[in-house]
Amino acid sequence: MSDAIQSVPLWMMIAGFLLVLGPLVTLHEFGHYLVGRLFGVKADVFSVGFGKELAGVTDKRGTRWRISAIPLGGYVQFKGDMSPASQPDPDLSPDELDGAFQTRSLWQKSLIVAAGPVTNLLIAVLIFAGFFMAYGKPFTPAVIEGFAEESPAREAGLMIGDRITAIDGDEIEEFDDLRQRIMPYPGQTVSVTYERDGVTASLPMSIADLELVDRFGNSSRIGRIGVGSETIVFEPVGPVSAVGEGFVQSYQIMGMMVTGIKQIITGERSVTELGGPIKIAKFSGERLSLGPLPFIEFVALISINLAFINLLPIPALDGGHLAFYAAEAVRRKPASARSQEWAYRTGIAFVVALMLFVTIIDIASLPIFGS
Repeated sequence: MSDAIQSVPLWMMIAGFLLVLGPLVTLHEFGHYLVGRLFGVKADVFSVGFGKELAGVTDKRGTRWRISAIPLGGYVQFKGDMSPASQPDPDLSPDELDGAFQTRSLWQKSLIVAAGPVTNLLIAVLIFAGFFMAYGKPFTPAVIEGFAEESPAREAGLMIGDRITAIDGDEIEEFDDLRQRIMPYPGQTVSVTYERDGVTASLPMSIADLELVDRFGNSSRIGRIGVGSETIVFEPVGPVSAVGEGFVQSYQIMGMMVTGIKQIITGERSVTELGGPIKIAKFSGERLSLGPLPFIEFVALISINLAFINLLPIPALDGGHLAFYAAEAVRRKPASARSQEWAYRTGIAFVVALMLFVTIIDIASLPIFGS
């Protein structure tokens, strides 16, 4: 097997990036639009892309549908908003407030705001459901059929034929459960419960800390205990079950994201594992080069990322709006206009700073700067 690192052309990275983020952000905004329309909110603009309008048409409801010069997603601007960030316009007259976003009830505004991230989550669920329906649900019993050359499990005393039933008390039914419980925790010590000849026992085990490098030179830090199985069964699933499995898969991925962020905050992982637009473009091109199925799977992962990020309680993001609405529900009155303005400014500054930070990390990780 060759150790040569493969690279993809720049055009493929750009194409992959646009094919991932463009549709996902546009569909995110379309989720806002549909729920807003359901509650009678008028949309002034729905833009595919940002910046200068290249082409557009105004429908009978007065919404300007436009294609803009910068093809990085899009936005919906509801009536009553001063900007695409949904900042309310304080100078609207009572007549102009008819059909405005701000005139809707608290729960309606909350559903409109939540619709964007929920749409991204549903996209991922449907993609995973499609895979399950097409290929079935893979199932591998958590029975050890072999060990890696370096195996913490074998060193701890496990044997071929043992069935792993729990990790730190969390039930394990199949190897996928085991991966979910081991891979995000390199270097940690866990209690492994196993069954041998009908007898259940437990033992401590240190998870190996490995750095893997893929064919494109991307490195990732994962945990391994060095066990494997060649038995795999693809169980056929119907549409309803497939959607349910899609939700489970999406929930597990989001859980791993939360774990990864916690580990970065506590110092267990390096901040260099964060990624910004450049890294997304790189990964997009690499997945696109592997074919449609790996690329579609990557689209689902990024869609979950967008849902997760937008639900963070940061002003200027959907989660920040929802946090203000939650506070308003508790206080029985909205926060003052001044406090909201400062919160949004702070939120925008934080988001811009974070984007700049991860972009610097992305640039520093490029091959021209070394490994």
